[in-house]
Amino acid sequence: MMPYFFISTRKFPFPIVGIFDYNLTTHAMPALFTPLTIRSITLKNRIVVSPMCQYSATDGMANEWHLVHLGSRAVGGAGLVITEATAVTPEGRISPQDLGLWNDEQIEPLRRITAFISAQGSVPGIQLAHAGRKSSLTSPWNGDKLIPVAEGGWKTLAPSSIPFSEDKDMPEALTHEGIERIIDAFKSATRRALAAGFEVLEIHGAHGYLINEFLSPLANKRTDEYGGTFENRVRFLMEIIAAVRAEWPEHLPLFLRISATDWAEGGWTIEDSKALAPIVKAAGVDLIDCSSGAVVSFAKIPAKPGYQVPFAEAVKSTGMLTGAVGIITTPEQAEEILDKQQAELIFMARELLRDPYFPLRAARDLGYEEMPWPLQYERAKRKK
Repeated sequence: MMPYFFISTRKFPFPIVGIFDYNLTTHAMPALFTPLTIRSITLKNRIVVSPMCQYSATDGMANEWHLVHLGSRAVGGAGLVITEATAVTPEGRISPQDLGLWNDEQIEPLRRITAFISAQGSVPGIQLAHAGRKSSLTSPWNGDKLIPVAEGGWKTLAPSSIPFSEDKDMPEALTHEGIERIIDAFKSATRRALAAGFEVLEIHGAHGYLINEFLSPLANKRTDEYGGTFENRVRFLMEIIAAVRAEWPEHLPLFLRISATDWAEGGWTIEDSKALAPIVKAAGVDLIDCSSGAVVSFAKIPAKPGYQVPFAEAVKSTGMLTGAVGIITTPEQAEEILDKQQAELIFMARELLRDPYFPLRAARDLGYEEMPWPLQYERAKRKK
């Protein structure tokens, strides 16, 4: 049996609670708790806290809510904890309450969070995003309503002047200068993410936000080098990947979230996603996080448990590492996905909102007694 040890020896301005007992034996290890190494980073298990907007920041600054929200999932045992969509520019926020990384003052509050996550033996990740035409909105509990410029909102941007829906803003089509500014913003935000202590970075190219808008022929009607053909529609994404990789160290993983299909006729398809995979892999993307939909308001999405897993499996068939997401709620379901080699990672969202300690419970349910618990919680590990 290995002795107790601290996961990290860094000095923090708050008490460290991350002491674990790593007692690894020869017992069979469930696939869900098999470590995964990507570049220089090893995840202790395959459970990922999927980015989930909290709508709780002020001027893009993380606060105590984000520390507790993300920190509790790390205490709960997730291998990778990814922040919510973090805007690279102020107008790239979905709402005024979104996290941001457009200035250096936003680094330090995030550094406090990454330090805590690391101290629990989890890996801190960040998702960088620009909301495009789906921005300047109130929080969900305030109705997801458009905020006019006169009331503190901002003019939305998109590849083409096509609104997401009738009740949303008519976006301004990006000029070449505007495109370059956003690419530079992704690059600068990447530098800040590294300074904040993140070890995995995910580019948000899904859910109808700006990159997804460029990819989808339903939202992109441009006639220049950024529109029309598949090669042109992926150009914006490829230029962002190049800018990010120029700042993100070679030894750290880069993920990409995509909407694998638009769920609408004439839109982006799973075949497009499979075609995209080797292109982004060659550019330095290590894993594609396979979600779907949300680029148009009229899509018909047949949501049910595991409904997006086939997309991860299809993209994985190209040789790309993938993450599965979408109504994955039980240990057995997650284990089956990994056993069938449909994906390398399980991204969980709402289930981890309901139960921050899902990984600890899943280990017990799957009979994996060697799952390390924080010493402060050890007395609850076994029901007696």
